[in-house]
Amino acid sequence: MRILLSNDDGIGAEGIRVLARELAAIGEVYVVAPDRQRSAAGHGITLHKPLFLEEHDFGPGIHAYGLSGTPADCVKFGVTELMKDVKPDLVVSGINAGSNLGNDVMYSGTVSAAIEGSIQGIPAIAVSQCGSEPFDYQGAAEFTKRLIGEVLQNGIEPDTILNVNYPPLLPREVQGVRITSIGKRRYENHYDKRTNPRGVSYYWLAGPLKKLEQEPDADIRAVREGFISVSPVHFDFTHRRMIDTLKTWSLH
Repeated sequence: MRILLSNDDGIGAEGIRVLARELAAIGEVYVVAPDRQRSAAGHGITLHKPLFLEEHDFGPGIHAYGLSGTPADCVKFGVTELMKDVKPDLVVSGINAGSNLGNDVMYSGTVSAAIEGSIQGIPAIAVSQCGSEPFDYQGAAEFTKRLIGEVLQNGIEPDTILNVNYPPLLPREVQGVRITSIGKRRYENHYDKRTNPRGVSYYWLAGPLKKLEQEPDADIRAVREGFISVSPVHFDFTHRRMIDTLKTWSLH
């Protein structure tokens, strides 16, 4: 089995190294990750400048490269160029340092890397470690390996990825696994205006999370209660019922 592994925290992130070592026990691992931090990059791809590739040492059985692009670039490059003669059986993105819950999946480079794998016709999983340090990357990696076995046996629906959020190591042990929906996440966004030493103004996005009521099966609630959240994320954005409504409009 060949696994293409990426992330949005960059090639030097601890999470991707822990996951690569764990997955090397069940298959041949190819790592293509951004050469620097690219969190919240979404699904952007690089069109107007060249991409540079640099090999890294991740240990035996792991082919590792840093790419000067986005997470989506990394998976696209990995599938269509680096592994064009040995197509991967699976794409895995992570382990992200921090959660990708609720509406944040729209901004997440971690999730977008997995989505790019699915676009390329390959089953894909995104994995995030919630909370803050200390992170339980090993626990998340071991669960990912278990999940991969289920994915290979049962498959994933087209245009769908599995988004995994592993609960914080503290204050409790993992309570189990829940299959979840995408919860509601909003921020009290504002931009802090600051001035650099040369007197030029700049802005920094900030703002805390809003407190929103969550559905019983929401990913946010599951993680809050100490469970591993596994959400099937479907990225066909078409609103089917709205098609029939639009056909009644006077647009012709």
